[in-house]
Parts: sequence; structure tokens; C-alpha cells
Amino acid sequence: MKIKKLKLYHFPATRSARVRWALHETVGDDFEVQTVQLYSGEQYSEEYLLKNPNHNVPLLEIVLEDGSVHRMLESVAMVEWLVDAFPEKRLSPPVGQSLERADFLQMLHFGGTWMDMMLWQVRIHEHVLPSAQADSRTIERYRKKFVEEVEPQLKERLSRMPFICGEEFSGADIVIGHNVTWARGYKLCQDDIFREYLSRISKRPAFVKSFEDARDFTPEVPDKDRMKKFSG
Repeated sequence: MKIKKLKLYHFPATRSARVRWALHETVGDDFEVQTVQLYSGEQYSEEYLLKNPNHNVPLLEIVLEDGSVHRMLESVAMVEWLVDAFPEKRLSPPVGQSLERADFLQMLHFGGTWMDMMLWQVRIHEHVLPSAQADSRTIERYRKKFVEEVEPQLKERLSRMPFICGEEFSGADIVIGHNVTWARGYKLCQDDIFREYLSRISKRPAFVKSFEDARDFTPEVPDKDRMKKFSG
């Protein structure tokens, strides 16, 4: 069954930007984007919660030719599905037993779990949670872990090769690259090796399109101390 329509529910510069990037890399401009106003609490509306009980972005709706709709809620799963669904784009090693495939999956999910988790702990306690819930010790802990545990692993790879899994850009660079932009916004990944890496990947037209609305993003949730529902 062929895909009839793809629709991404999005908010600038968040995890949905990595999915938007993967979409531009694979299907070009042939998808719809709907912005969900997270800072005004639109993700908690009854209509949106029926589609995404996790009250966040991204949400990817896949409409097939027979009218059936499938919804994906996890950004890294979306990236993996997209790059595998369009093998002609050569954004992932073929599914199989190759070590190249194993390494690709390792880095894709390292970006989406270990790395992402630390960045989120910093962000949520610095800019998202109400002041009474923010914990400076958590911020300090995860900033330290990121510098001591995440950055050295990425630097070692990028000292040997231009992209995170080798000589060619892949879907792993979409996830890791997005996270590096996120980290640099929090004064992490400041070494030249990361600046040079971002210089390489940010020249891709799909990257430019995916972050063209990043200027509309502000890290601090407005009135976060008065937003009773907002939980990050």
C-alpha cells in the first residue's frame, strides 16, 4: 500500500525538527507541516491528546491510499523509518547483519536516548519547569555527565571521519546533528570539532529548510510559573 500523505505536527527547533529534516531528505517538500503551539498549551487540547497522548511533538501522521491512518510518536523511530523507507536516498546501511548497520543503529539510538536524555534534563530544569520544581543539582549533574561522557565519544568519532558513522552523511547525523545544535544552545559541544561538524551538515538544503523557523524558538517557556498544566 502506497503512502498518500504525510503530515508532521511540529514546533520550531524541537525534536520535531529532526523529523522535518528527515522528511526533507527523503520526500523533499511533499509533506504537510502543522505547528502545535506548545507554549500556549495546545498539546493538551482534547483533540490533540486523542492523536498523541504523550502531549508533545513530533507526531507524524501517515495516510495510506486506502484512507487508513497510522500515527508515530517517537522522533528517532520516525527518522529510522523514513531513511529505511527510501533506500535510494542512501541515508542508512541496508537492513541486515552488516557491522555498518549495527553501528548506524547504535549511534542513531545513542543520540535519541543517552544523549537526548541528558540534554532534556538540562533544558527542562533550566527553562521549562516552574521555578519551584527546577533543581540546580540536576542541571549540574547532567551538564557534567554530558561533558565527561557524551562529548568524548562524539569527538573520538569526528576526529576520524567527517560524519558520525563514516565518510557519508546518514540518518544518524540527523539525530546527532540536531542534538549538537541543541547542546551548543546550552553552551555544550563548544570545541571546534563540533563547530566544523555543524558547518558540514548545515550546508545541506534539507537542514536549512528544517531550521528556517528556528528564529521563532525561545528556550524559556513564557509564564512557566503560571501554566498549571505544563509538565514538560
